[in-house]
Amino acid sequence: MKISLNGKNTETQSRTLMDLVTGLITDQGLDLKSLVVEHNLKVVPSVAWEKALIQDGDTIELLSFVGGG
Repeated sequence: MKISLNGKNTETQSRTLMDLVTGLITDQGLDLKSLVVEHNLKVVPSVAWEKALIQDGDTIELLSFVGGG
């Protein structure tokens, strides 16, 4: 199915946000502790990723926060 992932049109076979994030952790070295997922303009808590279904045309943004000073 086709989704928008971080502003780019992307093909995915992932059915849930957890599937998508898990695949990207390996590929892109994402840190789960600092990752925030926005799904169709709504922030989804990590405890809900497993039940959050992805559908064709969805918009997903992955944000990673880094502390500093």
